[in-house]
Amino acid sequence: MAGHEYSEPANRRKVADSAVDPLAANETRHACDPAFQHGVVVGFDGSTSSERALAYAIGMARRSGSGLIIVHVANRLPTTVWAGCEPPVFVDVPDHRTEVLGLELACADYLAEVPWILVERGGDICHELEEVGREYSADAIVVGSSHGLVGRVFGSVAGRLARRAQRPVVVIP
Repeated sequence: MAGHEYSEPANRRKVADSAVDPLAANETRHACDPAFQHGVVVGFDGSTSSERALAYAIGMARRSGSGLIIVHVANRLPTTVWAGCEPPVFVDVPDHRTEVLGLELACADYLAEVPWILVERGGDICHELEEVGREYSADAIVVGSSHGLVGRVFGSVAGRLARRAQRPVVVIP
């Protein structure tokens, strides 16, 4: 089955005042496809460890008969624009890597066995993976382990996610 890409705007966290208009509050929340409820969430950035995590998540989704929610947390780089004497303005520069990853995944034969979607988020990786897991009532979150110096100094994504997640986290070496 072909995958789909859901790119969410940076302002997706804005919630309408439900006391004033309860229908507007429901419209601002991202509606999840019921086919992916209780699916498997996997963090994917194209690295070797995330490819191994994706392979494991595909098998998990296939065995459980559920959908696969592939999450790419884009690097959104805040840049400062200085216009003369006025205070700096922060501009959100999107990472176009999600589009490239989406095309690569759409051409991948190994994803033909399970229904899948690609969800782009921006922000803290751990928070966004857990948020997607909550939105889709995911049965598990699968991530690859990090082997770099940054992970050792600041704590790996897998370690931070395992400590704070409200659902099972599978870390693939």
